[in-house]
Amino acid sequence: MMKILTALVLLTLAVGASAQAICQCASIKWARCEGTVPKCDCTLLVDDGVKQKLDCTKMVPKCFLMKAEMYMKSKGQDTRTIGGKPVETAFVDNDGIYDPDCENDGKFKAKQCNKTEECWCVNSAGVRRTDKGDTTLKCEKLVETYMVRLQLTHKAVNKTVDETKLKAAVADAINKRYDNFNKDLVKEIQYDPEARLIVVDISKEKGERLTDISRMAYYMEKDVKILPIFQGKGNFEPIVDGQKLEMKDILVYYVDEEAPTFTMKRLTGGIIAVIVVVVLAVVAGLLVLFFAKRREQQRYAKAQPREMEAM
Repeated sequence: MMKILTALVLLTLAVGASAQAICQCASIKWARCEGTVPKCDCTLLVDDGVKQKLDCTKMVPKCFLMKAEMYMKSKGQDTRTIGGKPVETAFVDNDGIYDPDCENDGKFKAKQCNKTEECWCVNSAGVRRTDKGDTTLKCEKLVETYMVRLQLTHKAVNKTVDETKLKAAVADAINKRYDNFNKDLVKEIQYDPEARLIVVDISKEKGERLTDISRMAYYMEKDVKILPIFQGKGNFEPIVDGQKLEMKDILVYYVDEEAPTFTMKRLTGGIIAVIVVVVLAVVAGLLVLFFAKRREQQRYAKAQPREMEAM
């Protein structure tokens, strides 16, 4: 009898330990969870001693993710590995991640300074949309990103991909993987079979604030770069005629409700050098024309008196 009771106690302890072990946050693998299932208290460490509470039933706001990622990098835990514009005002994130300032609900603050004297304005995706300035820079409001273009490249496949079925496959994969994301927001798909390039346009109505397109795009970017944020989920792989399309590269363009305000300061040294060369070439050409015209006028002025003397 004693042996039976001992066995039951050990079994109970084992079950409790198992429940404790699987207390985890499905929406982010970096979370730290306490308690037992189903009462799990999960947080995300975003600074020394600073814990951000999480709702693990939803994707985590991008601002919190970036803060956690920067904190992990500061501790030597690297989380990263090494199409075309949809509209003229679209732009990509050339600055990468930084340690952002977030609102309590996870939104980015319109003005970011990254703990320095250098500041800039961002959109709702946290991507810089102005030139950098000092701490006096004014960012009147957080401009909403209402459209993203995802430029995806998939790995080689065994049979031809039916382009007519691709939109439904991509929309379905996005819906299932990213918090039941609205399929109707997947507006257009373009496909280049030779380059294995898929261009996906996702947009919402201007003024709509319930859907966070940039959060979904950030999760997908991590998935494609083989650095998934989810805990224990499969990969983002649209299925067309039973064939999985495994992605290997991604580029994200952002389109805001208001155009960005970049100026010449944003140009790289190489582009500026090209502009300088072109300007110098134009100036040199104008100078050549000027001196040639002047020489012609001088020759005419000398020839005119000689003709009059002969007469």
